[in-house]
Amino acid sequence: MWKEYYHAQGMYDFDYTLYRMDMDPLIRVNEKERWVDVPVRLGEDAKCVVRVKAEGTTEKPVFSVMSDYDDQQDIIFEHIRNLFQWDRDLEEVDKFFQGTDLALLFFTYPGTPIVRDFHLYDSLMKVIIHQQLNMKFAFTLSTRFAQTFGEEVDGSWFYPTPEQTAKLDYEDLRELQFSQRKAEYVIDTSRKIVDGELDLYELSKKTDSEIMKELTKFRGIGPWTVQNWMLFALGREDLMPGADIGIQNALKKLWKLDKKATKAEVEAAAELWTPFNSYAALTLWRSIE
Repeated sequence: MWKEYYHAQGMYDFDYTLYRMDMDPLIRVNEKERWVDVPVRLGEDAKCVVRVKAEGTTEKPVFSVMSDYDDQQDIIFEHIRNLFQWDRDLEEVDKFFQGTDLALLFFTYPGTPIVRDFHLYDSLMKVIIHQQLNMKFAFTLSTRFAQTFGEEVDGSWFYPTPEQTAKLDYEDLRELQFSQRKAEYVIDTSRKIVDGELDLYELSKKTDSEIMKELTKFRGIGPWTVQNWMLFALGREDLMPGADIGIQNALKKLWKLDKKATKAEVEAAAELWTPFNSYAALTLWRSIE
């Protein structure tokens, strides 16, 4: 087993990160002992599980990274550092919002990081599965998908690969309570990836607007899905999903409205929160959890 330590910049609320991760039944988390196990893919076949543990505090964050997998330690560590975005100085973000109408929220919930989903493909499948569903049933479906067609390694679950999903029939997902359309979106998108029509890695290098334009060409992928994929898979910092009900309800509470904020109202407010809209979205969600 190998183990390395990392000192993050400024404040970093890892306990909140664990709280959010624990909502997903597929992620192995221990909030009391402050660790999460991260499934890591290394090439086509190799897989390993990496434990990330908080060793410090929100004000002085220190993390340990450890694994039984002895090869490619530098690559694994770099991957973990990028997923958790430990190099991002969150105090810069908090200071920016001190001059906005979200100042009280950022004072109440400082150091809220953007933590990326573990894999680009898994994240896209999850947001497609979760779109237009309540949270409980959404996680039920994504859990069934991974546990039926994916693989468990050392207690952690890996989603099926695009190749594995592409070979499925729609009825395979219908048996898990997927709607016909959702089954088609998941399988057809996976087939586009296998056929080379959609390269998520190359897409991840493009601008937000380029990604939005390209991904929404595919059936079943709308703006909400693309925004959430860019936020949680890529860690993009300036995204505000105006159609998200959680965001709308959080602003209803913050602005003391009689009804939830409209998409237009959210998007108008978002102009004042650029270039850190993603942090605004996370903190707004956090304020009503």
